[in-house]
Amino acid sequence: MLLLGFGTLVSLFPFHSWAAPAYATAPTPVAMLHAGVLKKFGLYGLLRIALPLLPQGANVPWVQNALLLMLLGNILVMGLVTIRASRLDDTLANSSVMHMGYIFLALAAGSEVALKGAVLLMFAHGVSIALLFALTGKMRNQLGTLEYSKLGGLASHAPAFTVLFAFGAFASIGLPGLSNFAGEVMVFAGSFTTFSGTLTNLHWTVILALWGVVMSAVYMLRAYRSIFHGSATTGLFMSDPALPQRLPLILMAATLLITGCCPWLLLNLLKGALAAS
Repeated sequence: MLLLGFGTLVSLFPFHSWAAPAYATAPTPVAMLHAGVLKKFGLYGLLRIALPLLPQGANVPWVQNALLLMLLGNILVMGLVTIRASRLDDTLANSSVMHMGYIFLALAAGSEVALKGAVLLMFAHGVSIALLFALTGKMRNQLGTLEYSKLGGLASHAPAFTVLFAFGAFASIGLPGLSNFAGEVMVFAGSFTTFSGTLTNLHWTVILALWGVVMSAVYMLRAYRSIFHGSATTGLFMSDPALPQRLPLILMAATLLITGCCPWLLLNLLKGALAAS
């Protein structure tokens, strides 16, 4: 019951249907706050309340198998849905739901490495999706549309905007050097700490979940190409945000880069928190 309750807040498949439409239609600050911060409260509840309170519950075979099937729904089903999206806000909203599958994979694995990777990925996803939603809100205000078919060629008019969007998009893909990559690698590696030569349901789930990385590259690179390359059929263009508006965006992009190159900055804090508890 705790898994279903917290899972609904975190948009665990198939209890996810509320999340993507809410993010896509919400005002920019609300989408940034909910996808970047509030959703993580459900994950925090699972990590700090559900697992310590009922440590054997996640190891019951039918619970474990049900969780593996549901997180594959998050990664594979929502990955395909995201690829089919024709608007940038729909792409980001569905991708946010998709990436929760990796964190549930860490919960299913239960190893220390995987759980630390989940916390790192929670932080990385919160920063990257907040950055992307902030840029999307700026684009909506200036252009009046987020449909890929009406966009294109923005790199020539807004180079700083283009670079900042690249940080968020490539972090979401899991590009090495950005913080999402470190979290995802720890989750995948931590799921194989108990590998003894025989592939279990958990290991097969990891193998299938790796295709989510490929899907992330497909929809994010497609979005980047549609928005910033070529030329817009409608002739729409936008300008870079002013410096005061650019500073918080630069701060989020720098955070992704610093924690991606030096993930121990966060992991050491996490180690201290675990030791204190």
